Parts: sequence; C-alpha cells; structure tokens
Amino acid sequence: MNAMTIIIGLIGGLGLFLYGMKLMGEGLENAAGEGLKSILEKATSNKFMGVLVGAIITAVVQSSSATTVMVVGFVNAGLMNLSQAVGVIMGANIGTTITAQLVAFKLDTIAPIFVGIGVAIVMFSKSTKRREFGNIILGFGMLFMGMAIMGDAMKPIAESQQFKDLIIAIGDNWSIGIVAGLAMTAVVQSSSATTAILIALAGTGSIDMSIAIPIILGCNIGTCVTALLSSIGTSKTARKAAIIHLCFNVIGTLIFIPLRVPLAQLVQQVSPLNVQRQIANAHAVFNITNTIILLPLSNYLILIANKVIKGDDEIEKAGAKFIDDRLLETPVIALGQLIKEVLRMANKAKQNVEIAIKAFESDDEKLVEKVYKNEKIINVLEQEITTYLVKLSKTEVSDQQKGIIASTFHVVNDIERIGDHAENIADLTNEKIIKRLEYTSEALEELKQMYDYTIYSLQLAIESYENNDPNKVEELLNVEQRIDTLEREFRSSHIRRLNEGKCTATAGAVYLDIISNLERIGDHSTNIAENINASVSR
Repeated sequence: MNAMTIIIGLIGGLGLFLYGMKLMGEGLENAAGEGLKSILEKATSNKFMGVLVGAIITAVVQSSSATTVMVVGFVNAGLMNLSQAVGVIMGANIGTTITAQLVAFKLDTIAPIFVGIGVAIVMFSKSTKRREFGNIILGFGMLFMGMAIMGDAMKPIAESQQFKDLIIAIGDNWSIGIVAGLAMTAVVQSSSATTAILIALAGTGSIDMSIAIPIILGCNIGTCVTALLSSIGTSKTARKAAIIHLCFNVIGTLIFIPLRVPLAQLVQQVSPLNVQRQIANAHAVFNITNTIILLPLSNYLILIANKVIKGDDEIEKAGAKFIDDRLLETPVIALGQLIKEVLRMANKAKQNVEIAIKAFESDDEKLVEKVYKNEKIINVLEQEITTYLVKLSKTEVSDQQKGIIASTFHVVNDIERIGDHAENIADLTNEKIIKRLEYTSEALEELKQMYDYTIYSLQLAIESYENNDPNKVEELLNVEQRIDTLEREFRSSHIRRLNEGKCTATAGAVYLDIISNLERIGDHSTNIAENINASVSR
C-alpha cells in the first residue's frame, strides 16, 4: 500500500467518522427537541446542575466544542454568568468521553447493517420523527465504518520503521505527545476525532498507554481552540468563559502529567486485554477527576479569567439580547432564544402603546420622547431578528420548527407596525400639546374604553405566540370585532360632538386619527395569532 492510498484511507475514514458523529448528533438533537431547550434552562440554577446539563447536551450534540461555543454565545447574550458557565463547560468535557466509550466498542463488522437500516428508515419513512431515528442509526453505522477504514489505513503505517521511531520518541518525551495531541485536535476541531484516531492506532497494536495518555492530555487542550476562536469579537465576559475553558484543561493536564503512570496502571487493571477501552477510560478518568478537583475551585478559575481579561463590559449590549450566531450550532436552542427576543420586542411595542396613550392623557412631553426612543429600539430589533430568522431558516430544523420560523417572519412585521402606530399616537400627542387641544370627558372615556380593548387584544396575541397556542384566535377575533364596532360608534359620536360645537375641527381630526391607530393595532394583534394558528396547523 503506497503513501497516497494510506492518506486517502485516513482522510476518507476520518471524514466518514466526523460526518457520522454529526449526523447522529443532529438526529439526537432533533429527537430531543424542546426537551433539550428545557434542559439547558436548568443550567442557570447552580454550577453542579450545570455540570450535569453540560454532560447531557454534549452527549446529545456529540461535540464538547459545540457546547462550549454555545456557552460563549449565552454568556455573550447575557443569559448566563461566569459561575453558571463554568459548570456547563466542565460537564461538556465529561459528555465528550461518551463518544470515546462508544468508539471503543469493536462494532466495525456489523456497522454496515446499521448503515443499511438507517438508510432504509430515512428513505422510506414519511414521519419526521422516524427519519430522525433513522439518522441516528445511520450516523452510528457511519461512525464505526469510518473507524474501520482508518484502522485499515493505519496498519501499514504501524509496521513502518519511521513510525516506530516516532513512537519511541513520543514515549520517551511526554511533552511531544501533548503537543501532538493539541495540534491534531486544533486542526480537526474535535477531541473525539483525535481519540478515535488513537483508538484506531491502538487496534493495530502499535501504541500503548504510555504513548496515548500524553496525546489525550494534549487533545483536551486542543479542543479549547474552537471556543477561543468563537469568542473573538464578543463581550469581555464571553471571552472570559473561553479562557476558563482553556484554564480548566491546562490545569487538569498539569495535574495529570506526574500521574501518567498511575493512570496507565489503573486503566490497564480495569481492561487488561483491551488497549482501545483503556484509551477511552483514560479520557473519561481525566475529565471526571479534573471536574471533581476543579469544580469546588471554580471561583479561582473565574479570578484567573478576570486577571487575563481585566474589567467588565462597560456598555449594555445594544439591540437584541437573547440571540447570538454561536447558538445556530444548535438550532432548537437558537429558536428558543429567538422566541424570547420576539417576545421582548412585542412587550416593548405593547409598552410603547401604553406610554403613548398615557402621554396623550397627561400632555407629558417626556413620555412622548420615551415613545420615540423605544421605537428606535423596536426598529433595531426588527432588523436583527429578521436577519437571524434568515440564518436560522438555513439550518437543519424539523417541519414544525420550519412552520414557527415562517410564521415568525410575519409576527415580527406585525409587531414593528404596532410600534409605528404607537409612534403615530405620540406624533398626535405632540400636536395636541402644541395646539393646546381640549376634549370632553365623554370623548376621553370613549378613548379609554377602546384603548382597554386594544391592549387586551395585544396581550392575547403575545400570549398566543409565547405558548404557540392557536386557541386564543377565536377570543381575539371577538375582541377585534368589538374594537371595530367601537371605532365606528365613537367616530359617529365624535362627529355629533363636532356638529354640536363641543369640539373643534382640529381636535376632532386628531381624535379620529388616534382611534384609527388603535383599531389598526387590534388588526395587527389578530394577525399575530392567526399566523401562529397557520404554523401549528402545518
């Protein structure tokens, strides 16, 4: 077998392994769906729960790098503090050992069966859930087929004199092994892939634990590169989270350098005849022990990060708070955060309607200015959310999630229009203040009555979107009909007041414009709920 054939085998085997791992991870992630989102929200309770959550999520998405990048995204969005992030990062390192444990099983002979079953399910199943299950089985089979291809490609390498000389050099110098593991993982962006290559080498009988352990230590440092690159351009706190990840693995490596021989002896006693299982176990022991030692000292890790990156974020993040491009690695979580951002925008628009009417009633110019300030925020949110929706729509999401994304495009547009109507009312308030317009108590009472129905319709729309609940549509339609009726009645009664000389023409025009804007807000509220109804029925 010539060098080119070996290289092709290695590249193909590694590619198949990585794609299989990705396919299995995406299948598990989509199958977990909303459950994954609720699991992550529990990470904010305490750092011990964070460890468990980090381990579970990494076991699902099959990548500690992806989990850590998500953590950087959450910290950057201000949804997680450093203390909570530490736990999730440590848990992610434990979760990634599950992949190594899977790889250590010698299933390459039956891997084609998994591939065949997986392909059959994906091709012939109409149900989305069944197809996700098929992807999990297909990814599982491809992972082991990739391992088999790598193992076959490495057999000639293992027999060459140059490779034996390299192994002897690494065996005599643990620092070379650490650097090799770090470099390999930094290149392939996956500690699981580096561990898989080690396990494939072990299958050829060419390496033992004295060689493997330094490389394992190095690959745990190398996996930090992804998070460090991801943190470029983020807030100081997010960069600190990436530094904590690096410190955790570097300190763990320093702890285990003098413990290499005891660690090798331990895993050899547990699995005396299986070097592949020894490598997987060494990887697990390193990460679990490291977490046990450093979790109680997490405040010191935060202290180190604060020393490396000094100061806090001086300016509050403008625009969107809950969404971050790093979360797109896990679409189901990105969608959950997007919904939070849309709800924030909707509540900001509702608040603006309330402030605008209060300004009209009290002739308060400061409240008018507040409406204009909020409207600028709403416009920024509309642009950022729409851009994020486009990016999210290009990721791998389920049919139900596609429906939610499609409806949210319309929902965001309706919220932005509600904000515009609040601004219109503020403009009319300015006119009222400048021209010193007066209204009868009857006119103001009618306005309050219509406003109450309008705000109620907006609240129903927000609840409908928040809970993805189409059942509020009927109630909203009834409220909307009442708003339309009131608009007609109050228009007539105000014309009567004009004819009776109780109101000036200018005041009448402003009044009619306000009730018209309130009526339009009711229309947009109904649109929001009807869009939710359409997405649920898809």
